[in-house]
Amino acid sequence: MKKEAVFRGAATALITPLNEKGIDFEAYGRLIDWQIDQGIDALVVVGTTGEGSTLNYQEHRNAIRYAVRRVNGRVPVIAGTGSNDTAHAIQLTKFACDNGVDGVLLVTPYYNKATQNGLIKMYTAIADASTKPCILYNVPSRTGVNIEPTTYQALADHPMIYGIKEANGNISKIAETFERVGDKVAIYSGNDDQIVPILSLGGQGVISVLSNLVPAQTSEMCHKFFRRDVAGATKMQLEYLPLVRALFCEVNPIPVKAAMAAMGFGENYLRLPLTPMEDAHREVLLDIMRGHGLI
Repeated sequence: MKKEAVFRGAATALITPLNEKGIDFEAYGRLIDWQIDQGIDALVVVGTTGEGSTLNYQEHRNAIRYAVRRVNGRVPVIAGTGSNDTAHAIQLTKFACDNGVDGVLLVTPYYNKATQNGLIKMYTAIADASTKPCILYNVPSRTGVNIEPTTYQALADHPMIYGIKEANGNISKIAETFERVGDKVAIYSGNDDQIVPILSLGGQGVISVLSNLVPAQTSEMCHKFFRRDVAGATKMQLEYLPLVRALFCEVNPIPVKAAMAAMGFGENYLRLPLTPMEDAHREVLLDIMRGHGLI
């Protein structure tokens, strides 16, 4: 690749522990330290899993600043700074860059969507304002807009666009993206059930929900593959599929919040319109977690 990857392996799309008063920084700090002690390769804060869309502007800024200081250079920190308001995304991106992040994650605009030309113009404007590597985040199931491989191709030569988090679920489209830009930017799986398939196409790792619970194992899955132990990585991928399914049986981050509360990392508290996990689903999740020795 022409640009060095911001990280290689597994980056946790970290939850933001919340309570009625706001961000629970005590739990947040313990979670960050535990993730690093477990061997995670990077941390992504205040993204989708971190409930960035319901944090107010000051909370969003405080969470970024706190995470950078707590990590203190031990692993790369990537901040979610995307928005459906390009001006707001630029503001958050500048703040994150000024406060020491190693990269920013930029989701496609939700609700108002965009044409492919609009995506090119939006991402170019944000990347022009950034002083740190930008990772584009494609998750059409949530945003209603897909980044096409030709659009990636139009953006990949921008000096501040370093990577792609691809969660469109379409392996054929993802393969075409590798064909067009895989030698220019790092491509990461955005789906925990597709880690090994995307690594097999040349991916550099995963931005993971699963690794909130099992950071060491998710990282090891990637590094087994990098060490050419494809069979070992595949075995781990299949072993964790039931847990992945349980973590996505309701919209993310509802299940992972329940899981992390059960593991002692803050309360099972979400902001509306998200609500706590349905009891029947939660029991299935907890049962699978017990099977893995997590609780």
